[in-house]
Amino acid sequence: MAREKAKSPTDLSVEEKLKNLYSLQVKLTEIDHIKTLRGELPLEVQDLEDEIEGLTIRIEKINSDIVAMKREVNERRGTIEVNNMNIERFKSQMDAVRNNREYDSLSKQIEYLELDNQLNEKKIGECNERVEQKNEELRNCHENIQERRTDLDIKKSELDEIIAETKAEEEKLREEAKNLECTIEPRLLSAFKRIRKNSRNGLGVVYVQRDACGGCFNKIPPQRQLDVRMRKKVIVCEYCGRIMVDAELAGVTPSGVAEEKPKRRRSIRKKDAE
Repeated sequence: MAREKAKSPTDLSVEEKLKNLYSLQVKLTEIDHIKTLRGELPLEVQDLEDEIEGLTIRIEKINSDIVAMKREVNERRGTIEVNNMNIERFKSQMDAVRNNREYDSLSKQIEYLELDNQLNEKKIGECNERVEQKNEELRNCHENIQERRTDLDIKKSELDEIIAETKAEEEKLREEAKNLECTIEPRLLSAFKRIRKNSRNGLGVVYVQRDACGGCFNKIPPQRQLDVRMRKKVIVCEYCGRIMVDAELAGVTPSGVAEEKPKRRRSIRKKDAE
C-alpha cells in the first residue's frame, strides 16, 4: 500500500514540485547559516597547515644545502692537503734541478698550487659564512613553525568546539535535505543546484517581495507575477535566473496587504470634506 501511495517526482503537480523545491532551499540555507557560524576558521586552519607544510619543506631544503656546503668544505680542505704535499715534493725536487728550465717549471707549479690553495681557502670561508646564514635561517624557520603550530592548535580547538555544537543540527538538516531531493525530479534538481551554485548568496529559489524578485530585487511585470501565483509552471527571473514562487507558497504574508487601510482612510476623509 505504501508503494502505491508514494508518488514519483515526475507525477507531482507543479505546485507540489515548487513546495518541495522551496523547502529544500530553506534547509540548505539553514546549513549555510551553520557554516557561516564557523566564519573564516576552516580557511585559517587550512592556511596554517599549508604554511607549516611550506616551512617544513623549507627546513628540509636548508638542511640539504648545509650538508652540501659542508661536503664542499671538506672536499676543498682535502684538495689543500694534497696541494701542500705536492708543494713540499716540488720544493724538495728543486734542490736537485740541473738547469734553470727545470727550476722555473717547478716554481710555476708551486705558485699554481699556492694560488689554488688561496682560492680554496677563500671558497671555504664563503661556504662557512653561508652555513652560518643557513643556520640562522634554520633557527628562524623552527621558531616560525612552532608559532604556527601553536596558532593551529588554538584555531583547531575553536573550530572543533563550533562543529561539536552544530554537528547534530547540521546532520539532521542534511538528512532532511537529502530526503527532499528524492521528491524532486532529477532535471529540476540539477537546474536548481546549478542556479544555487552560480548565485552569490546561495539562493536558487526565492519568493516575490513587493513586486520584485527576492534574489536580485528587480521589478517583476504584473503578468509574470500572476503566472507565479497560478503555480502552473516553473517561472524563473529573467534578470538573475532564480526560480520564483509566490509569498503564500513560501509561508510568508504578502506585502502590501496592510497598505490598503490607510488608502481607505484618505478616501473617507475626502468624502467628509465634500
